Amino acid sequence: MAADTAGERRAAGERAAWQTIDSGQLLLIATAGLFVIVAIAQVAAAGLRQPNVAIIFGVLIALGELFRLVMPGNREVAPIAAAGAMGYALLVGVGPEGAPPDAPLGVVPADHSALQVVAVTAVGMLVGSLPHVAVGRMPRPDAMARRLFNVAVVALCFRPVLSLDLPWQAVLAVMGLVVVGSCFTDVLIAAMIRAEAVRARFGIALRDEIDAKLALCAATSATAMLIAVATTAMGEAALLVFTVPILVTQFAFRRYAGIRATYLQTVRALSRVTEVGGYVETGHSRRVSQLAVAMGRELGMSEEELLELEYAALMHDIGQLSLGDPIPGGATVLASPAEQRRIAELGAEVIKQTGVLDRVAHIVQLSSHPYRTGPEPAGDSADAARPIPPPLAGRIIKVANAYDDLVGDSSDRDRGAAVLERLRLDSAAEYDPTVVEALSRVVDRRPRQ
Repeated sequence: MAADTAGERRAAGERAAWQTIDSGQLLLIATAGLFVIVAIAQVAAAGLRQPNVAIIFGVLIALGELFRLVMPGNREVAPIAAAGAMGYALLVGVGPEGAPPDAPLGVVPADHSALQVVAVTAVGMLVGSLPHVAVGRMPRPDAMARRLFNVAVVALCFRPVLSLDLPWQAVLAVMGLVVVGSCFTDVLIAAMIRAEAVRARFGIALRDEIDAKLALCAATSATAMLIAVATTAMGEAALLVFTVPILVTQFAFRRYAGIRATYLQTVRALSRVTEVGGYVETGHSRRVSQLAVAMGRELGMSEEELLELEYAALMHDIGQLSLGDPIPGGATVLASPAEQRRIAELGAEVIKQTGVLDRVAHIVQLSSHPYRTGPEPAGDSADAARPIPPPLAGRIIKVANAYDDLVGDSSDRDRGAAVLERLRLDSAAEYDPTVVEALSRVVDRRPRQ
């Protein structure tokens, strides 16, 4: 019987491990891998066309992978590599020097195939990733697969068009349509993968991906077209000139991502002050933050709203530092309503001193307000007499904090169910019932221990 029980637990663990694998990412990685295998086999059989051009673009792609960066939301991007790879896919010709008299557009035609584009891109990405692997920074397979898939789509759509002998204006028009289509395809794929990975609604994930990536995607696509057109008109030297705009853009994004990361690290450090001082249990702020973000996703909050929610959840108890005698266990849910408001208001005053987190301070200040008796709006209208609830982020923090105050780091599901039932009973006035049900769904998805 004991052996059977151990075997069942082991099988359940294996099933849980398989269930954590993102099927969308697996499909994308498998598709990109198939493209690479077919492309390398074709190039090996037919030979590398215009090897000097392929090597130049391969080096540019490798350098772009070497200087890739991680944007807010843990999005790995390599704009220089993407621009170089798409530029190679869109290349019509290489400079006017040495072109035969009857050559189209008066240049040496770029006669490489779409599969050669995929092969050169894959090799360049691999070479550029080796230094990262050597120092222990493993690349994200799904991000690399998405970049490779996007380049493959551009090459497969555009390279056959060159055999139609279209006028230059038509070629430019097709080029523009292809890069715009590839940009939206990339955003759609990223949104589908992200929606599955973080359990967000697809519409919300799509909006977040558009906000986060559309500007960079537009800059990358425009640079790719510039590279293709300039290399056709001026030769390989144009690569150096027209890679500069995307390089400047990448440095700007890197600085922005660094500032966001610094904010989050600072907030996390501040949230630990109450734990080190013994005012709250160890891990309380982190657990409340994780619960709050998961509930926010469940309720359809955008990525920017989730970031503010995470900041506020991490620092929601910082006002306890003003207490002469700590609350037992740091459980503010057991304190009087007046004491809860005082802690929240003092915490909000501390957060306002940063000068950049006023909205976070506002969320923290209202996170102690009951659901049915929030602050009243000004005015003499009939609606002015009707109390309004605190903002959604504040209601989420109130529920998440109460749950963790009563459950803590316990994995006892019966205890969690009892606390959820208690929160439901108080939903008439204290807690938002919609938020409580969102918490219930989040808790139910946790793996059983």
